[in-house]
Amino acid sequence: MTSIQRLRRLVAGLGLLLAGGVAYALWVSRTGLAIPCPFRAITGWKCPGCGVTTLCLALLWLDLAAAWAANPVLLILLPLIALLLVRMALGYVRRGFWTPARWESALLWALVVLLLVWGVVRNLIS
Repeated sequence: MTSIQRLRRLVAGLGLLLAGGVAYALWVSRTGLAIPCPFRAITGWKCPGCGVTTLCLALLWLDLAAAWAANPVLLILLPLIALLLVRMALGYVRRGFWTPARWESALLWALVVLLLVWGVVRNLIS
């Protein structure tokens, strides 16, 4: 597969993801019904990603205060996550796969650890 074909596949996939996200945002905005967190449903505790739907909807409306209230750590980490996703996409388009550089692997592990720590801390403080 050529890089042009991979780029087309990536753009098509992103288009589907965007369409699904917009449809879900409209659904939640109109009905108030969102997909519940299975971790929270089972344990009663918030997972590191709890509040991501509220965060995304707040960002769509440019309401940074509501996004911060939903999940401040994830809001802070979004630029780093976006950077890694862009690097992954570029690797896929160029070579058909993404092999992380040492700094990318270190960043991924740091993000995982930070989110796990956040998952514990947010339950201790609330």
